[in-house]
Formats: sequence, C-alpha cells, structure tokens
Amino acid sequence: MTSLPRTAFADGPRLLADIGATHARLTLETAPGIFGSVRVLRCDDFDGIVALLRFYLADHAGVTLHHAALAVANPINGDQVRMTNRAWEFSTDAVRRELGLHTLLIVNDFTALAMALPSLKPEDLMQVGPGTAGANAVVGVLGPGTGLGVSAVIPTVDGFVTLGSEGGHMNFAPANEREFAILQYAWKEWSHVSNERLISGPGMEIIYRALAQRNGVKAAPRTSPDIITGALDERDPLCLEVLDCFSGMLGGAAANLAVTLGAFGGIFIGGGIVPRMGEWFATSSFRARFEAKGRFSDYLASIPTYVITTPHPALRGVATILSEHLRGRSGANTLMERIGHLQHELTPAEQRVAKLVLEQPRLVLNEPIAEIARFADVSQPTVIRFCRSLGFLGLADFKLKFASSLTGAIPVRHSQVRTGDSTHDLSAKVIDNTVSAILKFRDQLDVRSIDRAIELVSKANRVEFYAMGNSRVVALDGQHKFFRFRIPTSAYGDSHLFTLAAGLLKAGDVVIAISNSGRLPELLEAVDAARAAGADVIAITSSGSPLARRASVCLAVDHAEDSTTFLSMISRMLQLLLIDIVSVGISLDSNGKELVEADHRRMMISHLDS
Repeated sequence: MTSLPRTAFADGPRLLADIGATHARLTLETAPGIFGSVRVLRCDDFDGIVALLRFYLADHAGVTLHHAALAVANPINGDQVRMTNRAWEFSTDAVRRELGLHTLLIVNDFTALAMALPSLKPEDLMQVGPGTAGANAVVGVLGPGTGLGVSAVIPTVDGFVTLGSEGGHMNFAPANEREFAILQYAWKEWSHVSNERLISGPGMEIIYRALAQRNGVKAAPRTSPDIITGALDERDPLCLEVLDCFSGMLGGAAANLAVTLGAFGGIFIGGGIVPRMGEWFATSSFRARFEAKGRFSDYLASIPTYVITTPHPALRGVATILSEHLRGRSGANTLMERIGHLQHELTPAEQRVAKLVLEQPRLVLNEPIAEIARFADVSQPTVIRFCRSLGFLGLADFKLKFASSLTGAIPVRHSQVRTGDSTHDLSAKVIDNTVSAILKFRDQLDVRSIDRAIELVSKANRVEFYAMGNSRVVALDGQHKFFRFRIPTSAYGDSHLFTLAAGLLKAGDVVIAISNSGRLPELLEAVDAARAAGADVIAITSSGSPLARRASVCLAVDHAEDSTTFLSMISRMLQLLLIDIVSVGISLDSNGKELVEADHRRMMISHLDS
C-alpha cells in the first residue's frame, strides 16, 4: 500500500477503539498511521460504552475531538447496537452527542481487522506451513477470542472491500471420534453448536471439560489462559491435548473458509488466543488439518496461513475505515462541521435550528417540518431559510445530503405520511418507502424463477396478460414492452374477455397473470382454462396465494399492502420492476434468432450498454 505523509490531522486527533467482549483497546491517531496513548482496559470495569470512553478520555481533557471510529464485536445494522457477548446496548447517535463528536463510525471488529490486513508487514506475521500468497487475491481472516470472528478482504481496481460476516456461527463439524465426543458434550447445553461455541476462549474451556470426562480424569477448573499456561509451561498432558484438539478444529474452520472464498491471498489468524501459543502453534495440528481436505488437499497446500503477531492490528483497520469515510471532504469536513462553523453567520432563529441539527440529527431527519420548527421554537419558514442559508433548495434537499454525510448507517425505512406533512416531507417519505421496499425486494428475488420466466416468454408463440384493477397498468406496460420484441402480445383487463381468451390458447402460448392478492375467482378460472389448453402461466403475485400455486412459474411480490382498503402503490412498482427484469432478460436471449434481430432487441433496452 502507498505510504501516507505523516503530518498531523488539520482538525485534530481521532479517537479509535477496538472493543471486544473482554478487553477494549483505545488510541488517539494524531496523524495517518501514528497511534499514541494506547491503552487496554477491561470491559468488566465499566457499565457501558460511554463510561469506558469517558474514562479513557479523562487523561486527554485538553484534546478536542471531532471524529471517532469504534470496532465492536457485534453485527452492525443501523443506529442501535446490542453486543452479542456483553450486556451493552447503545445508540450510535446518542454516544456521538454525549461525546460532542461530529463523526462517529461503528464497525464490526473483524471488518476492521480485515481492513488492516493489506497494511501488515512480514514482521507483523508468523507464517505457519507452506504456501505463497497470490497477487490481487482474496484474503480470509478468522480469530478466536471471546467469540470467533470471520471476515475477508476482496481486492478491487481502486483498493479493497471487506466482507461483513458472522461465519463463526456456522455449525461445528467434527472430523474424528474425539471431536464428536466433544460435540456430544456440548449438545448437553446447546441444541445448536457453532464453531464459535468450541473454537474460542470459552470453547477451549468446554473442550477441557469434555476431554477430562472422556479420559476419566479429575481435572481442576481452568480458564483458557490457564490451559495455555498448563500446556506450554507445565506440560500438563490434558492441557496439551486440549491445545492440540483446539488447533486442529481451528485448522478445519480455516480450510473451510479458504475453499469457500477461494482465498489464494492467504488465511490470517487473529484474535487474542493463538498469539499466546507462540512458536508452539507452528508445530501444532493446525496446518495438517488445514490441508486434510481429500481431493482438495493440493488446492489448500498452496494457500499460505499466517498468525497475526503485531499488537492491536484492528486499530489500523479502524483508522483506515474512518479515513476512507472522511476522504474527499475538504479538510476532513463533514456537513455537521460545516453547520458548526457557519452558526455565527446565521440569524438567532436559524441558529436554534442549527443547534437542533447538531444535537439531535436523527430527529431532524425523521420528523416533518412542523415538528422540527416546534422543537427548535421557530417558524416553518425559518427552517426553510436555514436550509437555504447552507446552499440547499429546501428541507428535502438538505435531508438527503445530511443523511448521506451523517455518522453510522442510516437505513432507508418505512415512514408513515402524516396529515400535516409538507409537500417536501411527503415526497421524501414516499420515495424512501419505495426505495426501502425495492432494496428488500432485490434481496429476496428468486432468480431461478426469473430465468424460467424469461425462457418461457422468449420461446412463446404469443403472450397474453390477464389483470384487473390496479394491476392492469402493469399488464399494459408488459404488453407495450413485449410487443416491441416481435412477440404477439395482448392484454385483457375484463374478466369475461380473458376467460374467453384463455380457451383459445394452445401449447407454446404463455399467460402472465398479475394480481396483488392472487385470490380473484375470475382470474383463477381463466388461469385454470389456460393451463387446461396447454399454455404456461407466469404469475406475478404473492408467493402463498392460490394464483401462485396454479402457475407454471411464480414471480413473487410479497410486499404487504391492504389493497381492500387502500390503493396499492408500492406493490405496483415492484410488479413493474419484474416486467423490466424479464424484458432485459429477453433482450439478452437471442433465442436462436438471426444476429441482426438479436442486436435489434438489445438496442431497445436502456439498461444495456451499446
């Protein structure tokens, strides 16, 4: 990686922390790659994350902080964070306000560790076994500590992308009779035994107790550090067997990660446990187990494995993530900072709006103009003037830019439109609601059903759309698109007509039936007639509906809208998207046509490049 100039940050040092279930590591980054005042604190000594951070910052009372980033041993999804292996729960925005920060990022601890890997040097690592890292290849990382973290680094043209993962919660798979006995022991406590249950600090203690029982040995209770000490310093037979078993299990998990990712850049072992084993780990069963993959042994033999030996590596990754977040903003300036700097130039009433934005940014993002004005004790026109003073067209434009610059991920979510909402607010909410539904819809798409639908339409002798009510708009859109592909296409919105039309179909024809509920008796009757005539039916409807069960293929739209009381809006957008997806798919499928005609199809679709 290109080295950065080590000049002090213009806006002061940045607070970085790696907070696990047991220990928290904190530092102040005063310049790129320069970490000072590193401290390791026990989490048990504090009742929450704010108390922990305030204790550390008490030694730096004269330092003004604007930006911070924290890595926590937990999945990160939105503002509210609830730690998995510690009873701490907090709001990202509340912590930011409590500490007076402009920027506070919360990231997964192994995402941070993964982001640190490209900057590690040979002296930061201990290689275990053979193998040479491939250039520009995927890298995997896992590490046992209080839990088992898993992540990866994927190289791109302009840098690296980290893979968020909870791979430590995959089911544990025993490789021999001894490990099966340990699994049986763990099953007495948990019905689901993940890798993390055994390949971790607490897991090492479970292995110790399980092997003691299996071997018929009365063993005094030991913590994982005591087990490592007992093995390496005291040469205790049971402790040595525990370490050997633990290392083998870790080798198996590392091998599974390597073949899953195709990690020819290597597998890196982090966490707090393995580095304590020192040079012994290089001679353990880890590497032999890593390569013990049957037909894929040679595949794994070429992949190098490393133990990260440098202290506090995740702090480097946190620093990189924060730097990337602030990159491209003049002087690392965020919109929050800009508002702070411009406060003195605003009118007293606008300053009250600015104060509300700085103190409660999420309230400003989520509330309509009337509520913002009420909280700031100003008039609604003052809120608009504040936005325009910052160079925005109005409140909606300000909210859009503000959300993209604010700390922590702000998820697009459903916001109910209220009677008193302004045009700006209702516009933003309608757009946000639709975007949220589309993103959820994207993640739930059944691509196999879409492939089958594209295949049926591409080969169809003719296509007929059957729809009633609000869905007729979607049918007309489909007829317009498919007809331009030289496919004979009709659309029927009258129940009597599409029942008659269904009786005239034959094999090779396709009906596309569209319905929010999928329960209209007239539509079901027509679909039954079409199937009886030998035609295929593609249903765009709810996956659990009678229409879905009668269809050859169901393109599911499971967005919940009460179409009996309200006019369906978002469902219609999702149905139109499915028509667009199938249309693009048809344009890519020449279906054995002449090349000139296939090219003509492609030219008509705006999603395709020319």
